Formats: sequence, C-alpha cells, structure tokens
Amino acid sequence: MKKTLIEFKKFAIKGNVFDMAVGVIIGGAFGRIVTSFVNDIIMPFISLLTGRVTLSELTFIIPGIQPVEVNYGQLLQNIFDFLIIAIIVFMMVKMAKRIREKYLPPLPDEPKKPSKEEELLIEIRDMLKEK
Repeated sequence: MKKTLIEFKKFAIKGNVFDMAVGVIIGGAFGRIVTSFVNDIIMPFISLLTGRVTLSELTFIIPGIQPVEVNYGQLLQNIFDFLIIAIIVFMMVKMAKRIREKYLPPLPDEPKKPSKEEELLIEIRDMLKEK
C-alpha cells in the first residue's frame, strides 16, 4: 500500500504526457460515474457526520451592510470528486502499464552516447593507431 501511495504521488506530480492525456480522457469520460458514486454512495455516509446530504450546501455569511454568502462547500465537493477521479485514473494507468509490460516485448535500449572522457580516449586511440 505504501509503494502504491508513493507511485501515486509521483504520478500526480510528475506524470509524463501519456499519463496526463489518459488522465484527461478517462477523467472526462468517467466524471459523471464518479460524481454519481460520490453523491449516491459516499456522501450519505459523510452526511451522518455533517448533517447534510452534500458538502456543496456548506456556506458561511460575511456580515456587513450587505451580507455576503460564501459557498465553500461546492469547492470541497469538487475537491472530493477530483480525488476520487484521480485515484481511479491512477489505478487504470497502473493496470494498463502492467498489461503492457506483461504482453508487449520491451523496447530495445538506445545506445548510450559516450561521455566526454570516452570521446577523448577514443580520439587518442585513433591518433595512436595512425602513428
């Protein structure tokens, strides 16, 4: 579990272009399903703690001549939805990676470029051969 959390952190912070593209596509495609899962399955349990069906109903009022209502609950609801989507996308990418590694042959390694020292040694060797 700890290794998975470390991999998730690397994915969320440093993911490559393919991972990010997959995240955008799958996140958009499964957005409604995840929102329904959160609203219909998870939020009823959270409502036991908060006394509300959804977090989006949470507000506070800034008093003044014209009181202002701040709807911070919708932000919390969107963050919660995002975290669920991110976890699902991460698990799907991880599963796709395992399938790819299992069924597709590994790509050949690119030849390493010689370092500056190696290039100098090759040059010296070639000069000695010429003499």
